[in-house]
Amino acid sequence: MSNATSNSLASTRIAALLDEGSFVEIGGAITARTTDFNMQQKETPADGVITGYGVIDGNLVYVYSQDATVLKGSIGEMHAKKIANIYDMAMKMGAPVIGLVDCAGLRLQEATDALNAFGSVYCKQAMASGVIPQITAVFGKCGGGLAVASAMTDFTFMEGKNGKLFLNSPNAIEGNEISKCDTSSAAFQSEKAGLVDVVGTEADIMEEIRALVSILPANNEDDASYDECLDDLNRACEGIENAADDTALVAAMISDDNMFFETKRAYAKDMVTGFVRLNGMTVGVVANRSKVYDEDGNVAEEFDGTLSEAGCKKASDFVEFCDAFNIPVVSFTNVTGFRACECAEKRLAREIAKLTYAFANATVPKVNVVIGKAYGSAYITMNSKSIGADMVYAWPNSEIGMMDANLAAKIMYADADAATINEKAAEYKELQSSPMAAARRGYVDTIIAPADTRKYLIGAFEMLFTKREERPAKKHGTI
Repeated sequence: MSNATSNSLASTRIAALLDEGSFVEIGGAITARTTDFNMQQKETPADGVITGYGVIDGNLVYVYSQDATVLKGSIGEMHAKKIANIYDMAMKMGAPVIGLVDCAGLRLQEATDALNAFGSVYCKQAMASGVIPQITAVFGKCGGGLAVASAMTDFTFMEGKNGKLFLNSPNAIEGNEISKCDTSSAAFQSEKAGLVDVVGTEADIMEEIRALVSILPANNEDDASYDECLDDLNRACEGIENAADDTALVAAMISDDNMFFETKRAYAKDMVTGFVRLNGMTVGVVANRSKVYDEDGNVAEEFDGTLSEAGCKKASDFVEFCDAFNIPVVSFTNVTGFRACECAEKRLAREIAKLTYAFANATVPKVNVVIGKAYGSAYITMNSKSIGADMVYAWPNSEIGMMDANLAAKIMYADADAATINEKAAEYKELQSSPMAAARRGYVDTIIAPADTRKYLIGAFEMLFTKREERPAKKHGTI
């Protein structure tokens, strides 16, 4: 590491992120080259960004870390070119890029030179998308065009106190000022905008990034994202049915050593997304959630069991990431329909279409487990057999059909008395809504005991490991 930057906060962050002593700096001697506005008289060591490579648990990664002590970390021409160079190297070697952001924005003294160079970073990010994982961690300001760069990466982490992520400053938004609604805060960007996956302290974030890198493939052709499994492959998940409402708990229970890395944790909590390991293999999880339990086992939040616009967006983005990087997907279905409100109606059909497309278009191994209700078109969207799930399992008490049996009976026998409706509802449930009825028609492959879920999933993904599936020749879909 160069002497000019070896003691900076930017370098300290790199040291905290990577395996000890593994970082090798690239371009440490580079400085700004513009002479406008007497810039030649200002010291710009490394032009405000430290770039290089190192390892995380032995996995090669490329890193850039912005130095806020150099012109407030502003992005000049050479600063942006250094980041673009790191992307070029990462693409050649097939390794993730991690950006540690602390930046005042584009450097005004370099104007079009800075803009052009920063535009090349966007281009590199676009080319890298779906080829190598891209991760951003926001420790200071990340505003304007840099917020777009963050959004173009796959995962974003944010320091909860000093991190500021915004396209427009909160005070620049008409009718708002920061004390009314801090749109740049970690809370807003994680809970409302859904741009941030994980919020925490600097130490938390470094630990979380290391955990994520360790379970992700290095690139879209890498088959090395496997780990030794010391957990019992036939381990029974006793009591898992009691956690069916909070599928984050279900995901942890089925995973090797209960490891679950949840993404977009504070956003659209009615949908759970994240990564588990099954027999050492990284698997993506997409699951409906109707309740969130706190650490004491009490219900902290509750949802109505429907698909929401935000939940569908969260899930479709995640499925597309998994498909791009050849990560198998398991879904846990417990859904009664679509969210019904005026606000949701504006975008809901579009987002449901995108989720349906994401599942149908994905060629990775796909397994669905029906753990509760699976009603109507919402069930179809949630990775059903009809849109391409390779294997579908169902718990014995699940319900699969058009709608709730009592409601169906009331519609079909509108003029009947209560006794008749109850009788017909029971009949409808047996003939049309039971998992056995779906299994008889081939829509469910096997009805499994909840405790055996882990065992069956491991078996399914082992069987599906060599799956190959083609799609119609086209440039790309438009949904």
